[in-house]
Parts: sequence; structure tokens; C-alpha cells
Amino acid sequence: MLIEFSVENFLSFREKQTFSMVAVPRLRKKENVFTPDVQGEKLPKLLKVAAIYGANASGKSNLVKALGLVHEFANRQPSTQASCLPVSPFRFDPLLAEQPSRIELHFVTAGQRYLFELAATKERIVEERLTAFPNGKETLLYERINAAASEQYTMGKTLEGETALHTVWQKLTNSKTLFIVQAVANSSDNMSQLKKPFNWLASGVFVVGEDMSPFTTVAQRLAKNSPEFASEIALFLQQIDVPVAHIQFEPTIQTAELGSESLINTLEQAKSPSVEHKTVFTHKTALGEALFELSEESKGTQNLIGFWLPWTMMVWSATSRAASQVLVVDELDSSLHPNIVASLIKKHLEAEQFTQLIFTTHDTHLMDTKLLRRDQFWLTERDENGATQLRSIHDFEGREGEDLEKRYYEGRYRGLPFIR
Repeated sequence: MLIEFSVENFLSFREKQTFSMVAVPRLRKKENVFTPDVQGEKLPKLLKVAAIYGANASGKSNLVKALGLVHEFANRQPSTQASCLPVSPFRFDPLLAEQPSRIELHFVTAGQRYLFELAATKERIVEERLTAFPNGKETLLYERINAAASEQYTMGKTLEGETALHTVWQKLTNSKTLFIVQAVANSSDNMSQLKKPFNWLASGVFVVGEDMSPFTTVAQRLAKNSPEFASEIALFLQQIDVPVAHIQFEPTIQTAELGSESLINTLEQAKSPSVEHKTVFTHKTALGEALFELSEESKGTQNLIGFWLPWTMMVWSATSRAASQVLVVDELDSSLHPNIVASLIKKHLEAEQFTQLIFTTHDTHLMDTKLLRRDQFWLTERDENGATQLRSIHDFEGREGEDLEKRYYEGRYRGLPFIR
């Protein structure tokens, strides 16, 4: 579960900007929030959904990239290649060009609260710090700081493992690899103190870009290998008014053409032809049924098939609070009807689950206080220095049930493009 996220000196973010999923007290719509299950500590309620608005090039997609940055670091394998780390400082300020990008993730997993801090340049990790809060008490697990071209480590007093093991972890960690990656990879099965927060850092935030085609391809493979998955995709589409009754796969045999190769090679290829499958959807209407290939489906339907995969992964993770996931989607309304987007959000809000959905959008029809609360709307805006400013609509004066869409277009919350 995500509590707060901060980013500084990364892409269009100059000063530290904080995005929060902490629910504002005394606002209605209790189904839009949930109480995090934390041992020995009472935390404020967290939001299930957050929508991010803003003009083009205001920083919405950069925020999505920043949210996925720790996932990239946590899944980055140690390498001797001189590849750059996936950070990029704010370019308009020359004083920040050599300074590290900074990320902070405040989250809950396995019944405990954590704070992970990371600072990195393209060349190396400059700072890395993990703090736990058992029973609400701040406890440093480890700290890594690069100072004067040398790595300095501070191991927390409660960190499991002996000093000799901690030294091995440090020696195995190179300048472009997270310390926690090596510590977890070289721990015994009975050591879980770092594994729990690491698992969330590596897979707790799942970022989906505007291009759904990779997910569409994987969804097809899953459906081909499992009739159960095929039925689930069809049911998912039916629930949002796409008239797909059945999904099936027809083999297409591609035999080799006779060319300049030897006859023997051509015959061998003919004996073992390349077999592929095309995905066929059965649409059912009052007049009967008709078959359509995936390429004949609308872009919106293709995107929905792709979106089924991360959506289902989020739903599955809800079965365990320890594995609860944050799904971040850039341009959720891309090629999708506003009513479909609203129905997906409503379905997520009504579900008894401990997952969070964060998305960027231009669809102001979702600015409906009957669906979401004031504290669930966020805005990005570029200032005169080209830096992204991030704020919640709740930061502005206004009534709980006011017409947010109207006030947004009136410029009350800013975040609108300035058209000359």
C-alpha cells in the first residue's frame, strides 16, 4: 500500500514534490478509502483511487515514470557493462545537472510501515536508506552513502545477520546496484527482514504505459494456453458492454516457400512447418453471431484486452494485504469510452480489496464528486522555470460537493493549458 511518494530533480521535477494517498479526514464516501492493517500502529485511512490531471507536457507522464523508478532499480541485475542508470536530472537548472535524482517511497507491506529513500546519478547510486517503523517506532535498517568516492555503510542495530554477513553484502554491491538487492539474493531462506520490503519495492508498484499492445500479446498467450483465462477475458469484456461471447484460437500453418535453398532444406522445413495461432472473437447480437480477428477489433477493444492483465493482477493481489499492489496507468482513458473508465473505477471502489489505482487522464467527466472525493484529484502544472508543480484539488478552497469539472475549466484549480 502506498502512503506517500516524493520525487526531486528528475525529468520535469525540480524541487521536491510529494504525491500522497493519505485520505483527508471528515470527507464522505467511506467506500473510497480503507484502513491499512499495521501492527502496533494506527495510521490514517488511505485512498483506493487517485486521478491526475494537467495540460500536455505538464509532467503527468513524468510522475508515472518516477513512480516506476524504484521498480526498475529493484529489478536491475548486477552487470559489468557501463550502462547508465535510468535517471535524468532537471535540465533547465545547470546547478542540478550533476546532482542526483531523489526518490522517497513511504509504504506498508506485511503489516509494517517502511520508508525507502534513493538518490542516484546516471553513473552511480549516491544514497540508499531503508527505515522500518515497528509498532510506530522509527528504526534504521541500513544506510548507504557515497562520500569522497568511497561507500560508507551504517547497519541498523536490529538488522538480522552477523557483521561478517553484512560485510559480504557490502562487498558484493557495486555502484549501480541496490544494496537490498544483493542482501536479499545472498540471504538464507529463514531471513525475511529485508525480503518483505524488497518484494514490495520490486513488484508492489506496477506501471502501465499508454501502449497496451505488449499486455495484449501476453493476454492472448495466456488465453491460448488456458480456457479459463479465455473465459475470464470474455467475461471482463462483457461486463463493460463489449459483445464478445467467446474467444478461440485457430492454427495457421506457414509452409516454407521454395527458394534458392537446397531441396533438402525446403523439404525439412515443410515437415516441421511454423505453426502460429490467430485469435478469433465471437460477437453475439440479436441477429446472430459473427467471428472477428483481433486485428479487426477496435483499438479500444484491443486496449481493453491488454488492460485485463494488469487489472487482474491487481485484483489477485487483493487476496492478501501483504501482497497488495498499486496499479499506475498512464492515460487510462486512451481509446476508452468515459463510461467504461468510470465503470472500472466504480468497480474498484466497490470491491472489498486493499489495492490502489493511480492514473493520469484528460477526461474531466470523471471530475464527479458522486464518484470520487476532492482529495482523489491531483493536478500537474509547469511553472515559469519549466518545473512541474504537483498539488491536490483539496489544497484549494471549495465545498465538498461542488462542481469540480466546472471550476476546473474556470481555472479555479489551475492546471489548464495556456493557449495563445
